[in-house]
Amino acid sequence: MDRRVFHGKITPTDVAQALIADFNQGNTQTQLLGESGNLTVQIASSQYTRSGGRTAVSVNVQQIEDGVMVQVGEQQWLGVAASLGQTAISALLNPLNLLSRLDDIAQDVSSLQLSEKIWQIVASVTRNAGASLELSERLSSITCEYCGAANPVAQSTCLACGAPLGKAQPKTCHKCGYVLEHDERFCPNCGQITQ
Repeated sequence: MDRRVFHGKITPTDVAQALIADFNQGNTQTQLLGESGNLTVQIASSQYTRSGGRTAVSVNVQQIEDGVMVQVGEQQWLGVAASLGQTAISALLNPLNLLSRLDDIAQDVSSLQLSEKIWQIVASVTRNAGASLELSERLSSITCEYCGAANPVAQSTCLACGAPLGKAQPKTCHKCGYVLEHDERFCPNCGQITQ
């Protein structure tokens, strides 16, 4: 399961509506489950599709303190694998059969790229809403552990008492947007090296 955190003014409904608008047409269909703060969009090949194998994937969008967390589940591609296998056997028996299966091959390739397309749509809708993988303005202040005063992120010393703030500085993973503590070398969400 791939998970990313987007910080800013965005809601699960914004992301879910964009996914439904893009995928509820052609050879795919969608289903929306859950409540406004925790939505799941199920995307699947239409059961009445004329070409390609069946596939499905679930996208969960949760409201978090400062934005949304998007999780794309593992894609179920057994139907696509079966369709590609049928195409391969058909081509071995008679190479000219490939011509009649071009529609199936194109649909199967499109289905294999489903997760990638989901992330492109999520990136587009979050960017349009002004959200990103970086910390937002709302989380861009830190509290001095000595006097409790609020200070802007990147301030090296407390504005009120002068104490060092280095260990209190938050950061985000550049790959998935997960909020990290200052001394974390690896992102606990995606495993990316952070330093």
